[in-house]
Amino acid sequence: MAGVLAVFLLYTAVAGHSTPSLAPSQLAGHPGSLAVVGAVVGPIKGDSHSAAGLRFGVRDIGGKGPVVPVVYRGDSPPPLFAVGRHVVVSGTYANGRVAGTGIVTKCPSKYAPSTTN
Repeated sequence: MAGVLAVFLLYTAVAGHSTPSLAPSQLAGHPGSLAVVGAVVGPIKGDSHSAAGLRFGVRDIGGKGPVVPVVYRGDSPPPLFAVGRHVVVSGTYANGRVAGTGIVTKCPSKYAPSTTN
């Protein structure tokens, strides 16, 4: 999984996309537009189409560091969106929370070694 994350971060840097990609533990002191890479922490509440938005937390992959609250408003989240799923949330960071405008999920089983011989 770390390899996939590294490829994503490298692609983002090479493609000239100037939005930084940070883990939740790296957000302090980085207000503005960014992408947060982490694991979804529940409970998941609300709806992305409501005024209150879809609310959940993200934590560093591996379960360490602070839980950063996210309020997501936009298209419905991807079908694989769930507690524990690794995600990239794009948006802005201010006042200790992320206002998300996009979510991409990563499917860990796709990158796990095959169990068939």
